Amino acid sequence: MRSSPSDLDPLDPGPRGFAHRGLHFRSAAPENSLAAFERAIEFGAGIECDVRLSGDGSAVVFHDGDLTRMCGISLKVEQTPAALLQGQRLMRSNEYIPALWRVLEVVGGRVPLLLELKTNRGNAARLCREVLLDLLPRSGPIGIMSFDPKVGGWLRRNAPQVPRGLVIGKDTPRHRRWLAFMIAAPQFLAVDHECLSAPWVARIRRRMPVYAWTIRSPAERAQAAVQADALIWESDGGPRN
Repeated sequence: MRSSPSDLDPLDPGPRGFAHRGLHFRSAAPENSLAAFERAIEFGAGIECDVRLSGDGSAVVFHDGDLTRMCGISLKVEQTPAALLQGQRLMRSNEYIPALWRVLEVVGGRVPLLLELKTNRGNAARLCREVLLDLLPRSGPIGIMSFDPKVGGWLRRNAPQVPRGLVIGKDTPRHRRWLAFMIAAPQFLAVDHECLSAPWVARIRRRMPVYAWTIRSPAERAQAAVQADALIWESDGGPRN
């Protein structure tokens, strides 16, 4: 546990944690779809999802840089207009790539929401501005995080009221991790679950919440449950009840 448990986490999802890209299941509820988000809400879990800029500057909820894996078409997200993106079916289902504003409307503050911003070619500031415009009319527990520390830096300067986080991978060198912290000034951390036993994670956890990703098995869940403040999970890594 953190050394200051009285410092409440405004994004605390409770024991069910965050469903990674929503509670997705094949074509019935593809990842990052409105159906996957509705399933997560019904289950009582928080939601983690990915946000990118479309070719005409709108925020859309999608993980990959192109549509090959999820839609079977070789369009690049950042080069394609939002209207065309939002017309693409996910995994041959009846679900489509959603706009961020639509996801925020559906979630409606019912569960905590983690937005992982996927930057590309120096568009961190533009992506942050667009996301913030979508957030302004909304309420509820929403945090923004990214591998790109420039996202946190922009939020610190321009939207300090929005909880900001830094995503750290297991192979991030120590000097790059330190530099990312200096730039992003995060208020929470999301780390690869394989990092959880590292001493630096324990030290950071005394200062801020640490979330672990991506939990995919009961064994990973058992370990992460005692070393992190919340779990970002999918598939067999979910809670059993």
